[in-house]
Amino acid sequence: MHGQCKTITTPLLLAYYVEGGSQIVLSGCAIIVRGQPRGGPPPERQINLSNIRAGAMARRAAQGQPDTKDTPDEPWAFQAREFLRKKLIGKEVCFTVEIKTALGREYGIVYLGRDTTGENIADSLVNEGLATVRREGIRGNNPDQARLCDLEDQSKASKKGLWSEGGGTHTIRDKPINAIIEHVRDGSVVRALLLPDHYLVTVMLSGVKCPTFKREADGTESTEAFAAEAKFFTESRLLQRDVQIILESCPNQIILGSILHPNGNITELLLKEGFARCVDWSMAVYTQGAEKLRAGERSAKERKVRIWKDYVAPTANLDLKDRQFVAKVMQVVNADAMVVKLNSGELKTIHLSSIRPPRIEGENKDKDKRFRPLYDIPYMFEAREFLRKKLIGKKVNVTVDYIRAATGPGESTPAFSERTCATVTIGGINIAEALISKGLATIIRYRQDDDQRSSHYDELLAAEARAIKNGKGLHSKKEVPIHRVADISGETQKAKQFLPFLQRAGRSEAVVEYVFSGSRLKLYMPKETCLITFLLAGIECPRSSRNMPGGVQVAEPFSDEAMLFTKELVLQREVEVEVESMDKAGNFIGWLHIEGGNLSVALVENALSKVHFTAERSAYYKTLTSAEDACRERKEKIWANYEEKPVEEVVYVTEEKERAANYRAVYVTEICDTLHFYSQDVETGAQLENLMETMRAEIAAQPPVEGSYAPRRGDICLATFADGEWYRARVEKVESPSRVHVFYIDYGNREVVSSTRLAAMPPAFGTRTLPAQATEHAFAYIQVPQDEDVRADVVDCIVRDIQNTQCLMNVEYSGATCPHVTIQFGDTKDDVGLNLVKEGLVMVDVRKEKHLQKIVSEETGGGGLNIWRYGDFRADDAVEFGYRR
Repeated sequence: MHGQCKTITTPLLLAYYVEGGSQIVLSGCAIIVRGQPRGGPPPERQINLSNIRAGAMARRAAQGQPDTKDTPDEPWAFQAREFLRKKLIGKEVCFTVEIKTALGREYGIVYLGRDTTGENIADSLVNEGLATVRREGIRGNNPDQARLCDLEDQSKASKKGLWSEGGGTHTIRDKPINAIIEHVRDGSVVRALLLPDHYLVTVMLSGVKCPTFKREADGTESTEAFAAEAKFFTESRLLQRDVQIILESCPNQIILGSILHPNGNITELLLKEGFARCVDWSMAVYTQGAEKLRAGERSAKERKVRIWKDYVAPTANLDLKDRQFVAKVMQVVNADAMVVKLNSGELKTIHLSSIRPPRIEGENKDKDKRFRPLYDIPYMFEAREFLRKKLIGKKVNVTVDYIRAATGPGESTPAFSERTCATVTIGGINIAEALISKGLATIIRYRQDDDQRSSHYDELLAAEARAIKNGKGLHSKKEVPIHRVADISGETQKAKQFLPFLQRAGRSEAVVEYVFSGSRLKLYMPKETCLITFLLAGIECPRSSRNMPGGVQVAEPFSDEAMLFTKELVLQREVEVEVESMDKAGNFIGWLHIEGGNLSVALVENALSKVHFTAERSAYYKTLTSAEDACRERKEKIWANYEEKPVEEVVYVTEEKERAANYRAVYVTEICDTLHFYSQDVETGAQLENLMETMRAEIAAQPPVEGSYAPRRGDICLATFADGEWYRARVEKVESPSRVHVFYIDYGNREVVSSTRLAAMPPAFGTRTLPAQATEHAFAYIQVPQDEDVRADVVDCIVRDIQNTQCLMNVEYSGATCPHVTIQFGDTKDDVGLNLVKEGLVMVDVRKEKHLQKIVSEETGGGGLNIWRYGDFRADDAVEFGYRR
């Protein structure tokens, strides 16, 4: 019942109460007794009454512990304490200690008088209905415990105290009591004589604090600014006057209340005249309306009177149009911020004032798992979804409360940029208050002098109190919701398994989670609980800038406008998608519909995209082409510099173009499945061998400590290959310490290794000393087979012919990702690509140089080799059959 405890037997002890001590009666079931004084102050002991429990008194939240909260009185707690105070203060009592816990807490029976024939205090409390019996520890052979149970049953039958109708609602609080103010200590603390019982009590005004008089350690008294004026203001209106006092709470033995005078409420007057400031810890119990206190304080701040004479409002430097405005919500960021679009078209990030979104306690334990805050932090997804459904695409009223200055990184806190914190409302509803009332966010606790807070801070506190009481969201004792969302973006095998299901489903519901570019998006599929990368079908959108192996690819014109258009139209909206196919990287391709419109069509209609030839097979082709033709005629955006050129002129220029042949010796090191290959320059081969030899000798002399290197994406490092030798490599991806994707920069091959096989790159052997030797190339004038089996045959043939051999290479033209080249065998000088065409393994790219087109006609059906074994299938690839080159 009382933790680790032991039953002890003590002789009857006499005790003696010293009258007037405010800490003598702690609660309805705990008292402090003092013995007879002998040569000095008597010793004190705290006795807790055995076998009963009275309501706990209100307690103030511990300072410096933001997670603790103020707790109000339990029902009938104050009445139980008053019952003991009246009965015991200054009286002689005796007691026996029955139990003493390991922490030294003593439980016993207290009698009024010098022996056990006196009144049993516990019996009296139970009989009056002011305490309950702890029946869980009752032993049937204990007559004292049995008597307590009988008294409780009688109290219940008589409906006394706790057992009366309405039970815990009976209190003297919130009811005006007649009183006379006998003394004013400072502007917000008085001594009052309560009538008609003539109790003299100290009352602190609820919700406010005036400047005070402080006594220093050396005995001198220091006075805060305006303390004397505030005291005089209260004295001149209340001292020796008949008033009414509403007792509102008693946390930590401090009586809080409101003093009502026929001429008004002194609390509100003190605030309005600038003699007091609001305090959060006691404002919650103020019964006359906290909004009146805030309004009075706000009035004094605006007039800069008395304690507010140097006050500067958090938004004083903002124009009125920047303090209050209407904006459209474009994106919800986690659960406490949103991106809005102003009337000027500018995008601005707004944080909800004074709230803290859900957060995870402690560190993420699963280090191998990629941490995703939206799905891994309890209630973060629910909070984001609440805001998304309520706000996305709608206009809201924004009132800026304060600007939180940028902060640098600390020992345990990250760096934050400057934040605009505001109250956001829609239809008269405060979004932050609605979020907190559902238990999807908590309130930030501030220092008392910190004015950078929500202008509706009290409403937020009340909403959080309701959420705690009702056990909503974060305050619920139920198991937290778990969201198992699979991210199959870039997972080719998983995407292949998922593709038939999406194709059969037709239109599927989705939410756009992220926009990479005008035509590339990340979608959340709620029914399938997965994330996919989705590419818009039928269009060719301007590409944004991105990092490529050869450097940064410059953004194409109007790529940013296309991405902004897509964001404004679909980001975080509920859409429908039709999946048609997928690419080799595991990205799904299809059509996206929102509110009856097709996003591909919308981009073309706004001259932000061109029609791709693959659209000819779709039902939207006519709509797309007509929209494209209209934009082309108006020369809008991407068509601004369009000039239609005659076909003859293009053919003439093509035929006159001379091909430059400048073959150089290379060593082919790696062949990729995409028919790309990597090669080394023979001229720099000796430099690479010398560097490798020196590097390995140095590593052998000073071996790296295994596991000491922490790989990061993009690092140039050392890696141990299967042959046990060290090579230069670049980190491409880090899944976990046991799975690190590396690219060998001098040979072009890739591997997944453990971080224990990696080491830091010595500066003497980095890419500044010798650049990466493996260069990526693609075959010129050749169409890469789309069929996987055919392409595999081609790769096998090339590997057999040229991998790890010296060849001659000529750069023909540039490609999107790498140069396109022709390559010859080192001994016979035969063209490798020409041999592939002759063997019927690939086709010539007829859109390129014309001197190779005759090879197609010569080899078509030539012996029916490989792809030609069923004859010439290219005849069906004409425009009238829906194919456009």
